[in-house]
Amino acid sequence: MIGKLLAVLLLLIILGSLFTALYRLTQKKEDSATVVKALTLRVGLSIGLFIALFANYYFGLIPLRG
Repeated sequence: MIGKLLAVLLLLIILGSLFTALYRLTQKKEDSATVVKALTLRVGLSIGLFIALFANYYFGLIPLRG
């Protein structure tokens, strides 16, 4: 159960980072460093989510359905 909650929490943080980058991109300021940081964070969290899902499957916390 905790694996599923962690996956959903990471997904929400990833979406928050994506919308933060979108908001910063649409601003009139020339501050591309914050956009790059937000998108870098999103990529890192996405990779972490992918690894966490594989680990949860490996340890049997999330069953494979097909």
